[in-house]
Amino acid sequence: MRLIAAELFRFRANRLWYWSLLAALVLGCGFTALFAVIGPENFDPPMPALTTHEGVRMMLGLATTTLFVPALIGAIAVTGEFRHQTFGHTVLAEPRRGRVLAAKLAALAIVGAGYALVVTAGTLAALYGTTAVAGTRLGAPPGEVLTTLFGAATAMVVYSVVGGGIGALVRHQLAAVGAVLGYFSLGEIVVLVLPGVNAVYPYLPGGASAALTDFGYLTEAVAADTGTVTTLLPPLAGLAVLLGYAVTVAALATVSSLRRDIP
Repeated sequence: MRLIAAELFRFRANRLWYWSLLAALVLGCGFTALFAVIGPENFDPPMPALTTHEGVRMMLGLATTTLFVPALIGAIAVTGEFRHQTFGHTVLAEPRRGRVLAAKLAALAIVGAGYALVVTAGTLAALYGTTAVAGTRLGAPPGEVLTTLFGAATAMVVYSVVGGGIGALVRHQLAAVGAVLGYFSLGEIVVLVLPGVNAVYPYLPGGASAALTDFGYLTEAVAADTGTVTTLLPPLAGLAVLLGYAVTVAALATVSSLRRDIP
């Protein structure tokens, strides 16, 4: 617990917490309010209106397209210590590297939960606030809205841990940031559009996140353009896949940290 508290203090001691909070507010409150004001039916291509069940589901599911942000936060938080060469001091205080890395990932899970809470609260405030002002009746009940947002929030926590694990494996900050951005913003899209290869997409982090929130817009758009149909997993299976990635990356990062020299 002392190690986790120390890691949280380390996170608060730099500006990463500020940029994380700003990103959460913009992505949660700002984008949701903007999309709601414009109206999904006015997008290009058009999406179902918020007065429909499908429109609300897609609006909430858009949160999963920004999951690379908590992954970036995790990667930057871990690689920052290697960048500034302070990891040696940390290990001198606690020589058991496995405990150190476990504390880092646990602290990142807490940070990810805080990020998810801000995004969720901002999304709810923006969605219900803008629709109330416009006099629009949402096409989904509050319970379903909360369930979908809870799924997205769970994915955000997992992605922050996965990002931290990637940072521990790669260590170089620019390389870790590039790996996160390249994979989550481009790599999975390439897999999704390739016939035959797209069968593995539901088992990738992006596909599992889409299943968790029942957000099939990307797969449906690809199917409409290319005829390549990809079926997502059930929500609980998507959750299991996401948790599996978090455990696997954490285990690999722990083993790697025990065998590598400290810069």
